Amino acid sequence: MALTEKDVRYIAGLAHLELGEEEMRKFLPQLDAILGHIEKLNELDTARVEPMAQVTYPAAENPALRADAPEPGIEQSDALANAPDQGAGCFKVPSVIEKD
Repeated sequence: MALTEKDVRYIAGLAHLELGEEEMRKFLPQLDAILGHIEKLNELDTARVEPMAQVTYPAAENPALRADAPEPGIEQSDALANAPDQGAGCFKVPSVIEKD
């Protein structure tokens, strides 16, 4: 599957990225190679391969790295102390407008 510049621009748009011409020349062959490898993997017969949930180390069914214990939280005034803009006890942030 050969990707086109239009395909890469579409994918970049989904990620809200604006790519320049140099970036386009760099990423198009990289993305095309990645998708080529995925196509090869899709050709493999995995019908008899057991699903794997943890592939980094053998562990119990529900491995926990530490006990889940409550920790003291941060006071609201401390959290807002360095806020560039605040109001009504909350952080004020710019509006986020959905891209069409």
